[in-house]
Amino acid sequence: MSDCLFCRIVAGTIPAKKVHEDALCVGFLDINPQAPQHALFIPRRHIATLNEATAEDRELLGHLMVTAAKYAREQGFSDTGYRVVMNTNRDAGQTVFHVHLHMLAGRQLTWPPG
Repeated sequence: MSDCLFCRIVAGTIPAKKVHEDALCVGFLDINPQAPQHALFIPRRHIATLNEATAEDRELLGHLMVTAAKYAREQGFSDTGYRVVMNTNRDAGQTVFHVHLHMLAGRQLTWPPG
């Protein structure tokens, strides 16, 4: 989708500080971090929201989770703790309509989150 910000990051037409790339997803640092460590993990294939995901997307969505956990381990946050969040639609805070997983760490995260 040529008008999707995250699709353009995947295509390389918009720069991002990438922290991960593989055949299924891309990880990059958030430009408006909400924690000292805030990375986004997105599928290469465009899925607007979690509502559009199907049973065939189970492996892809699970891959995002495993990739975020691997990144947290590599950055030294797996023992102290980190949070993964996927917002769906505007009331939940989704601003870019391409499924993405937030990985936040590096400070005490409060509950409830918002």
